[in-house]
Amino acid sequence: NYQFGRATNEILRFATADLSNFYLDVAKDRLYISAVDDARRRSCQTVIHALLEGFAKSIAPILPHMAEDIWQNLPYKTEEDNSSVFEGGLSEKLMSYPEVDAEKWDLVRNVRTDVNQVLESARKDKLVGASLDAAAYIYTSDDKIKAVLSELDGDESLITPSVKTNGVDELRTAFMISQVHIVDSEDAITEACDSEYTGTGELSGCMIGVKKAEGTKCGRCWFYDKEVGNHGSKYGPDLCQRCGEAIFSWEESSGNEFSAPVVEEAAPVA
Repeated sequence: NYQFGRATNEILRFATADLSNFYLDVAKDRLYISAVDDARRRSCQTVIHALLEGFAKSIAPILPHMAEDIWQNLPYKTEEDNSSVFEGGLSEKLMSYPEVDAEKWDLVRNVRTDVNQVLESARKDKLVGASLDAAAYIYTSDDKIKAVLSELDGDESLITPSVKTNGVDELRTAFMISQVHIVDSEDAITEACDSEYTGTGELSGCMIGVKKAEGTKCGRCWFYDKEVGNHGSKYGPDLCQRCGEAIFSWEESSGNEFSAPVVEEAAPVA
């Protein structure tokens, strides 16, 4: 009983909702910003490695030519050294990964969607531009939701290594927003945010407020942070500690010296 329609729909949902709309969007910070050998970047590369092989194997019965094109153009040799996507089946290593905590991450994604809806009002009124220009305040009376959010609540500033979390699973990067505050009352949100930029999330039920992020925008990662420029970085006055460490790590591993780009001042308008 080959249910190709059901399989195709599930693969399409996974590719669009799970990968494109969420994971790959969140992964950009880890891949582009972290130091080359930083654990948070290497762990992301490991996941993408598994995704690429697993996805090619999964679509092979439905899109055989596309799957084979992917396999033949992998930029590395597979561990089993299979010459075709149709050889070897799904690897035991790929199948050995633990199941994701779907309930936990569905909740996080629901809160993310609700934050983005409130954020859209702030964008329309030019309070913020990109999502990284904003800070979010979140209140929930649900102990279970609060426990999940608090577990992923990162350090106040962008630092490496992280102290409060594993440096990977953080609300700041999951929401792609500079600052996230889990507060203890609705009053804390109304005091911090203008009423037109607050609301109750349709999916999570959390009360959410949005305001302009505090601090200075880092010239490399574009996150706002109160400690930007306070670390005495020789790489420039507009870097957070995390980016300064990443550049230092690159210099150490490559033997090259970083040269900060020269920003030319705009000519005065006559």
